[in-house]
Amino acid sequence: MKIRLASKCNIDSIVDGPGLRIVVWTQGCPHHCPFCHNPQTHDYKGGFEEDIETIIALLDDIKLQQGITFSGGEPFEQPLPLIEIAKAAKKKKLNIWAYSGYLYEELLEKKDCFELLQYVDVLVDGRFIHEQKHYQLKFKGSLNQRIIDVQASLKEHKVILSKYDEENEKLKIEQ
Repeated sequence: MKIRLASKCNIDSIVDGPGLRIVVWTQGCPHHCPFCHNPQTHDYKGGFEEDIETIIALLDDIKLQQGITFSGGEPFEQPLPLIEIAKAAKKKKLNIWAYSGYLYEELLEKKDCFELLQYVDVLVDGRFIHEQKHYQLKFKGSLNQRIIDVQASLKEHKVILSKYDEENEKLKIEQ
């Protein structure tokens, strides 16, 4: 199975979730948020195709990484290959973060996206809004975005914010 990527996987990220992480940068995004941090990932024909087995093999070689992050672009535009990568990551005991311009509630309504959520530990959801950007925010770009504990949310059938979003709330950032 193939996945369209914006770039080679970053295996040493410290900004796309807690700890040392691998980041899978997907290509293609329908949101086109003004002032997006990764506008080069919007074009669905951009980037390159990669066999998911190449990414899964990369997981076998990691040593210190604690997790994997699906970013982009819009990762939930390619849920099927990411499900397979997520399964392999879980076997390696990696935590999984995903960034999406879609809201959690929207992802629940899409069968394949809902299946991918079954493997995701933390979801940063919502479109980036430049007017709500703040540099003190941890792991998200704008105040409207939520950092969601996906497994707790699935269990409780409501959005449960992650401890990381609670830390952002303590900053008392004014809009």
